[in-house]
Amino acid sequence: MSHRRISKSKAVLAGAGAVGVAAAAILLPNANASQSGTDDGAGGAGQNARTVSAASAPELVARLSSQLGEDYAGAYYDTQKKQVVVNVADGGDSDATARVRDAGAVARSVENSMGELRSATGTLTRDATIPGTAWAVDPRTNQILVTADTTVTGERWDTLESTVASLGDGMARIQKSAGEFKPFLEGGDAIFGGGSRCSLGFNVTTQDGTPGFLTAGHCGVAAEQWSEEQNGAPVGTVQAATFPGDGDFALVTYDDPATAAPSEVDLGDGQTLPIGQAGEAAVGLEVVRMGSTTGLADGSVTGLNATVNYAEGSVSGLIQTNVCAEPGDSGGPLFTADGTAIGLTSGGSGDCTSGGETFFQPVSTALAAVGAEIGAGGAADDGGGGAVDDGSGDAGDDSGAGVGDDGLEVGGDH
Repeated sequence: MSHRRISKSKAVLAGAGAVGVAAAAILLPNANASQSGTDDGAGGAGQNARTVSAASAPELVARLSSQLGEDYAGAYYDTQKKQVVVNVADGGDSDATARVRDAGAVARSVENSMGELRSATGTLTRDATIPGTAWAVDPRTNQILVTADTTVTGERWDTLESTVASLGDGMARIQKSAGEFKPFLEGGDAIFGGGSRCSLGFNVTTQDGTPGFLTAGHCGVAAEQWSEEQNGAPVGTVQAATFPGDGDFALVTYDDPATAAPSEVDLGDGQTLPIGQAGEAAVGLEVVRMGSTTGLADGSVTGLNATVNYAEGSVSGLIQTNVCAEPGDSGGPLFTADGTAIGLTSGGSGDCTSGGETFFQPVSTALAAVGAEIGAGGAADDGGGGAVDDGSGDAGDDSGAGVGDDGLEVGGDH
């Protein structure tokens, strides 16, 4: 493994080291696997759905969610067909299905409405907020996926199991994790504060023009000042931190207001990836994570608005993924191959050998809460720089710039 630091003249806090990942293909398994409900593509109607870039999928999902109202029951991105699949709980209302098709997406009839799924998550919050558990809506199965780590045993397991059963058939399912849910924070080397090690997320600009960066909230509450070397002089001070509760994010401003803080992720070997905007996650979106412990890892979004019950407290509003991470990766950036900021590493279970579940703080929520911007001005107008293909060209045929048959070859410091 070769190690490289960003030069101090750039004044960007570095992580553990550059890790090259050759031909790390960012691919999803069949997004249609293990799903309940009827995909109208099976009957031919979905075959006319437009191909959509992965970057533009969240914008299309948000638009249809607003238009469908109570008929909307979740959505996901099918990476094989490059189409957005929208769950419709309309009880046979053809108008809602027609709206989905007219927008260029695939309509899929399901039993559980979004209102019913939200009500069920409320029951879980009330009756099963147990350390070591997590849940998120899985639109591919039209159910709530409840995960329990290895600490959930005995009476706690019985409580969880009975609560899930009380929701009714087909509303939720339980899976066991091989690890233990915890924030990915530990002592070591990268950005340092109070004897803890974390990872820098994204450089930002605050409302008054001060340069700073985002990291995990549990890092922000662990120490007030952070340095780029262990036992080094502080270079940044925490201005705001949320953890636990409604998120896991912190804003750190550079102590020197003249610090150059470019909006980019260092990919190693002299390469950088510009981060031009913040975007929203969508289930099925292919993402890349950078961390100071494990370098790069890739995978996909598996759930939104997730709640995870750490031993330190419950955190809600997170993105759930199958991307691996390990202690020390906390706060590191989650992004797309075309340079859209998506999230900040919070925690999860497992490691990058056995895999596991990992949770991320949405960047858009963190930016809004602390009043900061990424790049030239926060969230992109089109939800990530892409556009829905209108059938007149090839603009929508790719699932994300920088991802090809040979994958994405990157490594990084943040």
